Amino acid sequence: MSDYNAPLRDMMFVLEQLAGLDQVCALPVYREAGADAETAAAVLDECARFTREALAPLNHPGDLHPASWAQGAVTTSPGFREAYELFAQGGWQGLQHPAQYGGQGLPKLIGAACNEMLNSANLSFALCPLLTDGAIEALLTAGSESQKQHYLPHLVSGEWTGTMNLTEPQAGSDLSLVRTRAVPQPDGSYRLFGQKIYITYGEHDMAKNIVHLVLARLPDAPPGVKGISLFIAPKFLADGRRNDVWCASIEHKLGIKASPTAVLLFGDGHGEVGAGAVAEMVGEPGRGLEFMFIMMNAARYAVGMQGVALSERARQQASEYARQRVQSRPPGGRESATIVHHPDVRRMLMGMRALAEGSRALALYAAARHDLGIGAADAAQRAEHTAAYEFLVPVVKGFCTEVSIEAASLGVQVHGGMGFIEETGAAQHYRDARILTIYEGTTAIQANDLVGRKTLRDAGAMARRFAAEVRATQRQLGAESAASARAMAQRLDEALQAFEQIVGFVVDAGAERAAAAYAGSVPYLMACGYLFAAWQMGRAWLACARLPADQADFAQAKRTTAEFFCAHLLPRCAALRDAVVAGADSVMALPAEAF
Repeated sequence: MSDYNAPLRDMMFVLEQLAGLDQVCALPVYREAGADAETAAAVLDECARFTREALAPLNHPGDLHPASWAQGAVTTSPGFREAYELFAQGGWQGLQHPAQYGGQGLPKLIGAACNEMLNSANLSFALCPLLTDGAIEALLTAGSESQKQHYLPHLVSGEWTGTMNLTEPQAGSDLSLVRTRAVPQPDGSYRLFGQKIYITYGEHDMAKNIVHLVLARLPDAPPGVKGISLFIAPKFLADGRRNDVWCASIEHKLGIKASPTAVLLFGDGHGEVGAGAVAEMVGEPGRGLEFMFIMMNAARYAVGMQGVALSERARQQASEYARQRVQSRPPGGRESATIVHHPDVRRMLMGMRALAEGSRALALYAAARHDLGIGAADAAQRAEHTAAYEFLVPVVKGFCTEVSIEAASLGVQVHGGMGFIEETGAAQHYRDARILTIYEGTTAIQANDLVGRKTLRDAGAMARRFAAEVRATQRQLGAESAASARAMAQRLDEALQAFEQIVGFVVDAGAERAAAAYAGSVPYLMACGYLFAAWQMGRAWLACARLPADQADFAQAKRTTAEFFCAHLLPRCAALRDAVVAGADSVMALPAEAF
């Protein structure tokens, strides 16, 4: 079991050289919070210390001793309560939230890097603040002034935690089937009746209160998504009474075992308030899914960062094992050596490194576009950056999580037979990674969003704007004297052509051939991910020329990793293009009965 050490040098390189940290910190909204490169480095350094000392040591024990349930109460894994207390005391929950509610008001760009560390160190633990972040964002956007004043200071401080209650037994991804009822009361409040499943940290013992954001229907609501409203139902009311929200059980899972995934019953007769969970509406009736999507979008990006985090953690573990494990003679060698000297092990380690660094660069670049969308002075610029960020969210969520499974699987392979043994810890990363492509919207849901809302809606305009930015980097690399840079440029050109053909196919298929467009939606998303990550790695290769001489070793490693990415991973875009453009008909060719 390896220790976790945050990749601070690579994080700061991405923030400063690729994501435009100085440009983000110069925005008035963040300048007022004291954000600058020095602040970012200090925050990341302290987060690295906290995650290394307080969270990482609990990761494997939490897998062995999961959260437990008894008579409606959940006891978290040993050490989690104490670690959460340190987390809240350190102000980590409020890092990127407004100062007026007790936060530090730093950019998402800095917060995202810190969130990577939290998730690398202990994914199960980090899921709790992840959902609280989403609840805060939803209330900031849609909450009334009284709701903001009552809930946000407690959530931002970490004193209370938040949850997202969407899914029901009959309503998984199709939320139009939600049945939970919200019955109006004479005093203007509501009573909730229904069951929600898969509620992350829906019940636990780490915080004083849990704020449930719940999708439900009013008695006269129309069918479908237009009849869904959003409600707040806290575990404890302001007068201290226990609300009628009951944890019926928690799930027994493949991974993230220390994170309690609850079945919650609203209005089952428990609590101290009578029948029905006391709740208040957030925003207007019928706009619940719209408001909840604010929380879902924040969570989807955050889950993409979880993918980055697990790729990095699996990489560190595999690299340490490969440097220690002695096994047979490498080709050309005369005696046994550590397996890091074997070419195929080196190939796997380089693949893990490229996936981790490429997905990190892509995700942090997206965070910067989010911050610019909030703080840019010109309204048109804000709209452009926001649209770019929204285009990238499904790519970050889908791509970074899919490749984290590949990275974790490679980590098991590097360990050989020992990787299949739980005691080494490699298997836990693989099991933990498997949920990332499923929750907060499967990869297919992200890909459908990319096709429908992000590509067809504007006839591919945003996709082509990104293609133009990639082309500019490709030309810069092609003008370099180094043969390796020109080779990267050639690979980028080939991948870019494949991407443009995919976009053209999707746009041409449109609504008239919807099945053909959506049959290749996941390959389209993955092609976006490989191309955009390679674009950032190409930019990184160029940026290394700006580094001082004392960072020569880092620059050489960064450039080599970028070259590996373009040589070994980027060519996948051509195959993905073929699957989209030439493979649509075979996807739907068999009748349903044949399955």
